[in-house]
Amino acid sequence: MYFYTMNTSIVNLYQLASKEERLIIGLMSGTSLDGLDIALCRIKGAGDQSEVEILNFTCKDYDQSFRDQVREVFAKRDIDHQTLCGLHAHIGLVHADLILEALDEWGLKAADIDLIASHGQTVYHAPQSLTGDRSLPNSTLQLGDGDHIAVKTGIITLSDFRQKHLAAGGEGAPLAAYGDYLLFSSPTENRILLNIGGISNFTFLPKKDSTMEAYATDLGPGNTMMNQFMFKHYGQEMDKDATVAKQGSIHQTLLAELEYEEFLNLPFPKTTGPELFNLDYLERKIEGADLISIQPEDAMATLNAFSAQTIIKGIQKATAGLDNFQLYVSGGGLHNPLLMDQIATAFPDKVQSFEVLGINPDAKEACLFAILANESVAGNPENVQNIQDSPAVCMGKISLPY
Repeated sequence: MYFYTMNTSIVNLYQLASKEERLIIGLMSGTSLDGLDIALCRIKGAGDQSEVEILNFTCKDYDQSFRDQVREVFAKRDIDHQTLCGLHAHIGLVHADLILEALDEWGLKAADIDLIASHGQTVYHAPQSLTGDRSLPNSTLQLGDGDHIAVKTGIITLSDFRQKHLAAGGEGAPLAAYGDYLLFSSPTENRILLNIGGISNFTFLPKKDSTMEAYATDLGPGNTMMNQFMFKHYGQEMDKDATVAKQGSIHQTLLAELEYEEFLNLPFPKTTGPELFNLDYLERKIEGADLISIQPEDAMATLNAFSAQTIIKGIQKATAGLDNFQLYVSGGGLHNPLLMDQIATAFPDKVQSFEVLGINPDAKEACLFAILANESVAGNPENVQNIQDSPAVCMGKISLPY
């Protein structure tokens, strides 16, 4: 007679899936490469009964050498594959160290945490709609191996969320619609949940009795082109408080050139990335407008306007004929006053920080990945079946610590 015992990690996973509430650390590292967002979330229930409370939040800055390493492979077609391979493990270990550092600062131990939800570091996003290559399927690549995080922290880790979305027929982005739909749908108002990260995107949430469908879509550039320009010309990671852009003037000819892009006219939902919107894009447009000598501050002012106009026109398109809507903003772009002034002017009395919905706007994306992990262990794909062009799936690969 043979006696079998279940792997202790599997037992733990089964038990935490049965709990009324879970402590989940959500991680987000965006295309801006500024640092790792770490949100400690207490999540009760699942599906539309989910309740989330952010207990702690921190953003751990990356050091310059780490940023430089990631930039060697970020959004590039020609790279050193040995570097790519090594970074997958290295980023996982760096993220694990930052998690342990945060737990120590919060007076917590790894044993106190049920799950880690790790988005990873996107280094290439390649849906067919962006590449034009129909010989290969939609694809995306996030580095930061979940097994390295799980083993080093001792915490069950879910990672690589976007692959299930791709496998089920999606484009791998944006994923915010799932958590947004479960947490923030309103019975009284239609909502646009705008996130201005490297790429700007929003989730449209019709009020609950509406016949319209929820969906999420990328819009175009958020901070990515501005950040890249600042790094190249000023050696800074961002235009803090829009200081440089405020010193310049919008060049209308260049702005028109920047807005002349097929992606911007595609129907919603759609996805893109810094593979399209980058400094090469800007330089092509500058040449097209015969503006080789444009002053850096004028280029920054124009890039700021480009991001603003892309966001404004996208939201106007989504809300055409819709009076009852509110716009809630999260992401790094929320801290760019020039960008936000343009958006607020376009939508008077409708623009608010995500803070009013009870979530720290800087922590929102990390929190949403905690929700995705919660759904994977305690939810059901049927909970998110009413989102347009988004497959009803539970996402995230599970890595056990031993």
